[in-house]
Amino acid sequence: MSTTLSVKANHSAVTESAGMRQLLIAGALLFLLLFLLLPLISVFFEALRNGIGTYAEALTEPDALAAVKLTLIAAGISVPLNLVFGVAAAWAVAKFEFRGKTLLITLIDLPFSVSPVVAGLIYILMFGASGWAAGLIADTNIQIIFALPGIVLATIFVTFPFVARELIPLMQEQGTDDEQAALSLGANGWQTFWHVTLPNVRWGLLYGVLLCNARAMGEFGAVSVVSGHIRGETNTMPLHVEILYNEYNFAAAFAMASVLASLALLTLGLKSLLETRHGEALSQSHKH
Repeated sequence: MSTTLSVKANHSAVTESAGMRQLLIAGALLFLLLFLLLPLISVFFEALRNGIGTYAEALTEPDALAAVKLTLIAAGISVPLNLVFGVAAAWAVAKFEFRGKTLLITLIDLPFSVSPVVAGLIYILMFGASGWAAGLIADTNIQIIFALPGIVLATIFVTFPFVARELIPLMQEQGTDDEQAALSLGANGWQTFWHVTLPNVRWGLLYGVLLCNARAMGEFGAVSVVSGHIRGETNTMPLHVEILYNEYNFAAAFAMASVLASLALLTLGLKSLLETRHGEALSQSHKH
């Protein structure tokens, strides 16, 4: 009886005719072809148009290597910091009630609503030569704007919601029963987090870190404002692509762009893998 009702419900939920469904599917595939696949293919085509030698030369010249190195350094600093912040923020929001909880959630979402260019300008107003904190910075002889610290700060700002926003709903869905059981058995706070909370959210955590890293490597707006576009020193990979393209060095520009596109494809593949593993883990936990 229940099976019959389920089948009827499924039929009633799908009201479009077979022709309309095929038309919708064809439209979606055409959209993906025109706006995603063709631009992606064109990037690799233009990058390899002049041969492998030109492609390799564009990626191994000093300014390109400096851009790759700076991008990896910025991501290597910002992603672990956002990992720590994201886990701490998600744990606080999902497991505890406290004053300012709504404010914390709003601040976590702030980079989603603020333009990256505006974020970069804020850092210039704070740490620039005539900024609010210019006196303090002058005493330490640390250059923030137009240097690595400014690039890292801008990258942290635009990427810090990703880990927290991935973990908060997951932790809220799981509740606090497991943690309370562990505490009742004599575990302390750190043991409860390390052996109970963290294993329960490991796939979501990896997914958030993956998205955070992808955004960190591909960030343009905020980094463009605070970097100063100093070739070979403060240019990340996206900024290097822009400079090469503006100089009409299309082969080198598309070569570097193909590296970013490859990173995006790798991120997409890992994302699909993590979603599959996460789905399998959820199904196994429901069985048990």
